[in-house]
Amino acid sequence: MPLVRTGSVDFGLSAQIEEIGPDLLVIVTGGPLPHIGAVAAATPRKSLADPAKTSASTSVFCYVGHKEDEIARFLAQNLAARLKRKVLVTAGMHWENLTPEGISQVEAQTGELLTAILNSLT
Repeated sequence: MPLVRTGSVDFGLSAQIEEIGPDLLVIVTGGPLPHIGAVAAATPRKSLADPAKTSASTSVFCYVGHKEDEIARFLAQNLAARLKRKVLVTAGMHWENLTPEGISQVEAQTGELLTAILNSLT
């Protein structure tokens, strides 16, 4: 299972990538207490705005008290649309007393993680 990481020391993210036939499973963790906080499943489809482009429909489940749903949704939706394959993302990261600035850093790492995942698959 390939593993990719973002470069942030304080708020870095890791993604384990498993290709399951034509589908993709991505397990995203970060911080000292990895877990499953949210799950997003995406399937590619023609864009409603431009049928010549590929988009994705995404369903998300987030456990009570967790906030990883937006990260899981972003990664699943973008990976499914760009790779044109079904994608399941689990996301669970935890840092004690995370500040708003820390949250912004984690969100920025999500874009870097998407790029690292795409690069690892090409």
